[in-house]
This record gives sequence, structure tokens and C-alpha cells, in this order.
Amino acid sequence: MKILILCTGNSCRSQMAHGFLQSFDDRLIVRSAGTQAAGKLNAGAVKAMAEVGIDISTHTSDSVEMYLAEEWDYVITVCGGAHETCPMFIGDVKHRLHIGFDDPSHAEGTLEFIDGEFRRVRDEIKTRFYDLYRTEIKE
Repeated sequence: MKILILCTGNSCRSQMAHGFLQSFDDRLIVRSAGTQAAGKLNAGAVKAMAEVGIDISTHTSDSVEMYLAEEWDYVITVCGGAHETCPMFIGDVKHRLHIGFDDPSHAEGTLEFIDGEFRRVRDEIKTRFYDLYRTEIKE
């Protein structure tokens, strides 16, 4: 099963979803990409995932262009920007889904508040992607 997770920057939410899906089932082929890839991961996302034992620090922030010619069982957008441009995705896709999340990288305030936003979004991503895995993907 091949799953592509799309976000605008591919630095935070898509990376966390990628890490969780891969942790649920190592037989899945999971990739993440951005419609305007940042080229690096968000340190807050890396830290939040490390807190739950998932290391995404070696992931790369890639452009969706890398994956357009491939076939995918699922293409899942996790932000509004990627959802809006997803119809431009011309790859062979069996299922297109949008599961949106707030962007914790836009959080402002104390370090404690910002860390809390990363944890909140991380936990929401885990819950929603585990539900998807359990109900639709798990073989």
C-alpha cells in the first residue's frame, strides 16, 4: 500500500502524519511532500514526535513534483493550501482524502504555549490517522 501525504511546506503536519502511519505498519510505503516544500523540517515537529518515540529527524522536505508520475493508493492532504492545489496532482490515485489540521508552526506566545500547540496537533494527527489506518488501510 502506497500513501502520499501532502501539505504546503512539508515541514510539520505532513511529516508527523508520515511518521505515525509508518509507525502503525512498517509494511506501508509512506511518503510526504509539499506543494511549496520548505526544504527542511520544523524543529517543533521533530521535538514533538521524539516525545512519543518517533524519530522523523532524518525525513526530508520534498516537492510533490517528485511523486507526480507514481501510482498511489491514497493521497491525503493535511492543510487547506495543499487541499486547494491537490486537484493539480495528476498522478494515478485510487483515493484522495483531506484531513485538515491547524498549523502549529504559526502559534505565537510563550515557549510552553507553542510546545503545547505542537503536542495538541501531534495528538490530533495520531488519533485521526490511526482511525483511518484501522478503518480503511489495515490489511
